[in-house]
Amino acid sequence: NFMIKKSRFGLTEVGDLSFDDMKKIRYLSLIELTAFYDALGIELKRNRTERVKGRENGLFGVPLTVLLESDQKKIPGIKVPLIFQKSLRQEIEAKFEEDTFDWDQVRNNDAAGLLKMFIRELPSPLFTVEYLPAFITLVEKIPKVKLQLQALHLLIMLLPDASRDAAKVLLQFLKKVVRNEGKNKMTLWNVSMIVAPNLFVYKGKRANQEEMLAAATTARIVRLLIKYQDILWMVPNFLISQVRKMNEAAMNNTKRQLMFDKGVRRLLRRKTMERERPERTESDIPEGVIRVHAPLHSKVSMAIQLNNQTKVKDILARFYCENSHEPSENMKLQVQSLHEIGGNIGQHCLDPDAYMLDVYHANPQAEWVIKPKIS
Repeated sequence: NFMIKKSRFGLTEVGDLSFDDMKKIRYLSLIELTAFYDALGIELKRNRTERVKGRENGLFGVPLTVLLESDQKKIPGIKVPLIFQKSLRQEIEAKFEEDTFDWDQVRNNDAAGLLKMFIRELPSPLFTVEYLPAFITLVEKIPKVKLQLQALHLLIMLLPDASRDAAKVLLQFLKKVVRNEGKNKMTLWNVSMIVAPNLFVYKGKRANQEEMLAAATTARIVRLLIKYQDILWMVPNFLISQVRKMNEAAMNNTKRQLMFDKGVRRLLRRKTMERERPERTESDIPEGVIRVHAPLHSKVSMAIQLNNQTKVKDILARFYCENSHEPSENMKLQVQSLHEIGGNIGQHCLDPDAYMLDVYHANPQAEWVIKPKIS
């Protein structure tokens, strides 16, 4: 068994970072994966991707992004199409949009068949046509499981948001199926053999032949995905550090451009001369002290002195204690998280076990806000 050891920065799941920062993670992951394969003497092959136009309405054969956009009108903020959360065809196609389909009347085997059909008919496979050779290679040419997982981890970071989030929900479901193999007889091996052809879909004239040849390999990949998925959804800390450096470089470049603007320089000079008495700002807060904002609570702001042992959960507990006279607020607080916002990161939902002084030193210009985590 393998696991990720928590650093003092805690663990960061793929949904804990902002959209823009995750785009940078994908860019950096491709660089890392290319270097990783090169170090092993393996060529990182990628398929050419052709733009596939799927259906614009209905349920089957519709791109994930289109389904997600439609479902977000019903439930704002969701990251995965509802079909993955509820999981014949003519009836579901006709009634799904009106929300009149009776899921309770669907038998388990029928639901499983529908789910496989839905995944297989996606215009773009969950694990993408582009990186299919890279997935195959990691099993066929990398002998050690630890190294296979390193490559698989980077490949998961490379997936588009909609594909990755849908794959996460699907693999969590399959893990539950395997966990109950005593009742349903569905072992990890059985599940992988059934699901793999629908996750790793070949295109073109020789698609069926290629799928048959790769069946054993893709099943091994699915077994890795199911067994080690808890590792795969975590963003490596070294990639987050690189994102911070990219954001800092972008900010410094913006500042340099502003300083070259004569109009801006004149305005800054005038403002400086007009300011007789400088006001106390957040930057005047003593070293190691942060101001945490909690807009949804009665005590909306608090200055907190950090030390080497202060964890995120300690700060949440402080706010819990301060708001203990409001039971309704207590319930909200239990499902809220501390977020690092701005500075050298877009937005970062912090692990409760992260040591705050370390995070603060990594991003002293950030704001600290307690608010609900977007799931």
